[in-house]
Amino acid sequence: MRTFSMNRLGLLCVAAVAALSLMLPITGQAQNAQERPPGAPQQKGPPAPPAPPKPMKEAIIGSWSLLIDDAVKEDGTHVPNFGPNPEGIAVFGADGRFSIMVMRSGRAKFASNNRTTGTTDENKATVTGSNAFFGTYVVNEADKSLTLRVEGATYPNLEGTTQKRTITSLTAGDEITWMNPATRGETAWKWNK
Repeated sequence: MRTFSMNRLGLLCVAAVAALSLMLPITGQAQNAQERPPGAPQQKGPPAPPAPPKPMKEAIIGSWSLLIDDAVKEDGTHVPNFGPNPEGIAVFGADGRFSIMVMRSGRAKFASNNRTTGTTDENKATVTGSNAFFGTYVVNEADKSLTLRVEGATYPNLEGTTQKRTITSLTAGDEITWMNPATRGETAWKWNK
């Protein structure tokens, strides 16, 4: 009886050839190509163009995180209304309702741990460091405006008012910027999804 022994180098060569042969494409098929079902149309020409952007009234729907809430001076410089890192959320529903909340980050907590027994200074810091309001909204594509009809607000003077904003940017539904024309463009808000 005759036995064959293979040295390590020979064994390694056989294993390498076997591994390489498994990675070679089968004739007529590219490796990892997806098969089309029989009778399926072949794709010809360049890919289809991207879908057109959504109308503004659809793109605005959802919740948005505040990036900037600045006063804009006549010389064009920006001054943050709620400090350097304001926090906030704006929610626009498909039903035409909205809610906006903005606040200064890092506000001091009330010493009493009770919102109804804050000191004069604590209450003042809360009022000047936050703003929240809600109601209904309409987007006008023609003049790129957002009209807010305020039903309730932490600042009572806003209640029952109509606030018009000029949308200066609404990019692919992931960022929105608006200005307040009533203040001659002196306020800029920027949000992202």
